[in-house]
Amino acid sequence: MENAKLELVVGIFVLVGIACLGYLSIKLGKLEVIGGHAYEIEAAFSSATGLKPGATVEIAGVEVGRIKAITLKDDQAVVTMSIHDGVKIYDDTFASIKTRGIIGEKFVTLSPGGAGTPLQDGGKIRDTEAGLDVEELVSQYIHGKVK
Repeated sequence: MENAKLELVVGIFVLVGIACLGYLSIKLGKLEVIGGHAYEIEAAFSSATGLKPGATVEIAGVEVGRIKAITLKDDQAVVTMSIHDGVKIYDDTFASIKTRGIIGEKFVTLSPGGAGTPLQDGGKIRDTEAGLDVEELVSQYIHGKVK
């Protein structure tokens, strides 16, 4: 009888541990499981080297969304961004790929324009700037091609 009680307590403890582990995985991974309200916009870059799905999208250093997908269309990298519902992005916004630190992760930063019209779900940002490729710069410096 006492052995059955011990097994029951251990079983409950294991279930609570698994539930906590699942919760932490979702929170630390910043996954939207239920009810993540967002809309999608796109931007085409000449190069999206180092940018990965799940990277942040920021305005003035504040996270406003995440990269959902990166695809190739007409020799350009089309980046699909999932933007939080409360944030308005306008059609004259400027998107650029930046790096945290010297060799840190890549992310997209948005610079709001002056007076455009708000983008709806599926809208496109026209003005973009690809990120700086540090490896290419080092290679050019080593081979003496930097001007």
